[in-house]
Amino acid sequence: MKKQTKQFLMLSIGSILAFQACKPDDPAPVNESELITSVVLNFTDSATQQVLSFQFNDPDGAGGNNPTVFDTLQLKANSTYFVSTLLLDESKSPVDTISNEVEEEGIEHQFFYTPQNGIALSVTYADQDANGNPIGLATKWKTGATGSGSVLVVLKHQPGEKNGSAATGETDVEVAFPTTILN
Repeated sequence: MKKQTKQFLMLSIGSILAFQACKPDDPAPVNESELITSVVLNFTDSATQQVLSFQFNDPDGAGGNNPTVFDTLQLKANSTYFVSTLLLDESKSPVDTISNEVEEEGIEHQFFYTPQNGIALSVTYADQDANGNPIGLATKWKTGATGSGSVLVVLKHQPGEKNGSAATGETDVEVAFPTTILN
């Protein structure tokens, strides 16, 4: 009888271990982070309609190798620009336009543009998500007096918690563009 109990116990333990081993892995996250290799800011001067394009390109993403392109924003003083922000994953063929996904998931994303080091610049949103909150793929920038500094561009992923705060959510991309405002 003792032998049968041991066999039953061993069989039970073996079954439990086999069942545990067959359990599927944890499900993949719903919003897996995308590789963003390029941030492109396209400026249209409201007075002249001249288009300026500035880029940050880091082919291997955050960490690893240094960026291969890191433009300085060069804007005219006392001007207004309409700006579109483009995010790309150039590691794929064809290139994946990540900003399309940001727009589709607008209720979960928001860009923040923060002028730094005393630069005379203000940024307002020109787009919104399905709930009427800003996304930031389209913005309006107004420059003031000449000077230099930087503009911190941050994209936050804020599922279920989008509240207009850059402190909320996970950072998808963060680039401090050196910026010069010229006469």
